[in-house]
This record gives sequence, structure tokens and C-alpha cells, in this order.
Amino acid sequence: MKDEFSKQISEHQDILHKVCRVYCPNPSEREDLFQEILYQLWKSYDSFRGDAKFTTWMYRVALNTAITGFKKFQKIPKSKDINERIMQMPDGKDEVTEDRLKALYEAIATLNDIDKALIMLHLEDHSYHEIANMMGITETNVGVKLNRIKKKLKEILSKKEALWN
Repeated sequence: MKDEFSKQISEHQDILHKVCRVYCPNPSEREDLFQEILYQLWKSYDSFRGDAKFTTWMYRVALNTAITGFKKFQKIPKSKDINERIMQMPDGKDEVTEDRLKALYEAIATLNDIDKALIMLHLEDHSYHEIANMMGITETNVGVKLNRIKKKLKEILSKKEALWN
């Protein structure tokens, strides 16, 4: 059981990192949330029946933990972060792409917890059916909510772009 759990987590840990990035902009908070999600996954692994794919179950546990855990992190006074750019060496990525990605994550951070989860799952190319199963809502509701979220994100990003120009 322990080996299978470790294997699954290793194969799909990128899911956890994405959830953490969406819900915690601060790197140290992301690490804490990542550990909390792992703990919750391990604690509830016995209840995984295999009715859904492992990744569907993993998303559900991760999102529930992030949404409830995020509220805890918001109550903790924020410490000042050391500028990440000073601490990191350039990795050769396109700076324009990185700036747009950062702007997108900042825009997503302004959304409520449920909308963050929905757009993250959509950006991961999950079908409406899969998202509905993970979130416990109907496929129609997924479509309606995603259209509203996309519209809101476009508005936020276009306002930011107007400020840059």
C-alpha cells in the first residue's frame, strides 16, 4: 500500500504543485500547503475505493485541503518575502511568457476559492465531465461558471495590460 501510494504521488505530484501555486502566492506557504495536502492524501488513502481515477480523487482531496487550508493561511500575518528574482538564477525562459504567466496567476488569485479550482482544472485540460465529478457539481454548471470566470479573467488581464502600455 505504501509503495503504491508513493508511486502515484510521484507520478502526479505536478497536480499538487499547481494547486498550491494557485492558492498560495508565497513560496513558504506553498510548501506548507503541499505538505498538508500530502498528509491529507495519506490519511484518506484507505478510503480511496478506485471508483474514480486516482488523479480525480487526488484533485478532490487537494482542492478541499487548499480551500480549507487557504483560510488558515490568510489568518496568519504575512511576513515580507525576499525578492524571488534576486534569489533565482535566470533559467532561459522567455521573459514575456513568464510575465504573462505571472499576470495570469495574479488574476486567478483574485478569484474566489471555487472559481480558482474550476479554472485550474480547465487549464489542465480536464473535460467538463471530469471537473463536475471532482467538484461535485453538474456539467452544465461547470460550463456556465467557466464562461463567467473566463470573462472576468479577460477583464482583469486587459486592465493590467492597459496599465502596462
